[in-house]
Amino acid sequence: MLYSVCKFFVLALLLALAGCSSFPPANPNNLCDIFDDKPSWYKDSKKAEKRWGSSVPVMMSIMYQESQFKHNARPARTKILWVIPGPRPSDAYGYPQAKDDVWDEYQDQSGNGWSRRDNFGDAIDFIGWYNKQSQKRSRIGLNDSYNLYLAYHEGHGGYNRSTYRKKNWLMNTARKVEDRSQQYENQLRSCEERFKGSWWWPF
Repeated sequence: MLYSVCKFFVLALLLALAGCSSFPPANPNNLCDIFDDKPSWYKDSKKAEKRWGSSVPVMMSIMYQESQFKHNARPARTKILWVIPGPRPSDAYGYPQAKDDVWDEYQDQSGNGWSRRDNFGDAIDFIGWYNKQSQKRSRIGLNDSYNLYLAYHEGHGGYNRSTYRKKNWLMNTARKVEDRSQQYENQLRSCEERFKGSWWWPF
């Protein structure tokens, strides 16, 4: 009986912790605060940086722009007759707002076949992978956050055709991503030592 009760409370605790981990960070404008709030995100981000070569600030600024770090983010529904909720404009989902076909390509090429878009570690790895494809297919520097975001939004074919040049709003958004990436980089430079070599993460 005691074993069953303990097992129940352990399960309830694990479920509660899992629920809490899905909440966006309290202060998404400061990368130090984000990693203080969610230490495992630092580990996952550094793993993706090491694997794909795109820096943590660049990847995190793209994720912020896409989902504001909401694990189950989706595009807003369209409206029918201005009132009735209609279909969503795309099947983009999760932290990286990745579409089904691109996510399938990532799973096939990265070897991460069990990955999920609502899992932070998988999502940040996806962004690093996509940036690596942007380097290969569009000759964009791995830390050129402005052009990386344009390719992320338009796809490599669209970027290579310069479709973004007709979208002033998108180029303005890419500038915001660039500014946030620089802000994140400056912030991380001031605090990263406390995440390196911490007893809970072996860096």
